[in-house]
Amino acid sequence: MSKCFERLYNGLIKENPTFVLMLGMCPTLAVTTSATNGLGMGLATTVVLIMSNLLISMLRKMIPDSVRMPAFIVVVASFVTIVQFLLEGFVPSLYDSLGLYIPLIVVNCIILGRAESYASKNPVLPSVFDGIGMGLGFTVGLTSIGIVRELIGAGEIFGKRVMPNSYEPVTIFILAPGAFFVLAGLTALQNKVKLEAGKRGKKIEHATGCEGNCGTCGNCERSE
Repeated sequence: MSKCFERLYNGLIKENPTFVLMLGMCPTLAVTTSATNGLGMGLATTVVLIMSNLLISMLRKMIPDSVRMPAFIVVVASFVTIVQFLLEGFVPSLYDSLGLYIPLIVVNCIILGRAESYASKNPVLPSVFDGIGMGLGFTVGLTSIGIVRELIGAGEIFGKRVMPNSYEPVTIFILAPGAFFVLAGLTALQNKVKLEAGKRGKKIEHATGCEGNCGTCGNCERSE
């Protein structure tokens, strides 16, 4: 079970797909005009991640290498279609808000990346937890961005008014430029927290692929 919890920690903190790996930027920037949209897209992606990781891990020894990626896309597309029909049937307002970005989950590099790098090489249970961790990390990222954008741009959170009536919304934050500003700010805040933790002697976790090329990397205190 320690490996399963490690996969959860990996997706939420160490390799958070939004703030660390910078994956799935298209839906991250496009649908996070509100916290509800961010949460909905994150949870939809999480369901697809979990189910695709589960099935791909189960079939990993039966899928030939020559058709590996097409097979992964078929599996992911099948679950995306199911999720799309469920949203359309039971949450039509969210379905209308997310629009085209629901079917585009099929080509989300987070899902295909986890299928290729982890689920196709590991047992079922760790693969499921890997999907849960990455999905929750993506959900936290999108929801956080949506909360900040909705709060500053509309004075609301999850559609509920939280700012006084005298507050003048900064509408740029619910437009495209606002997504970049908020993403940059939250990413910088996360990096600041990691740097402060490093200065206090705590180990800083690096995203997979760190090769110690500190001259071009600004992710840790070693590059200073």
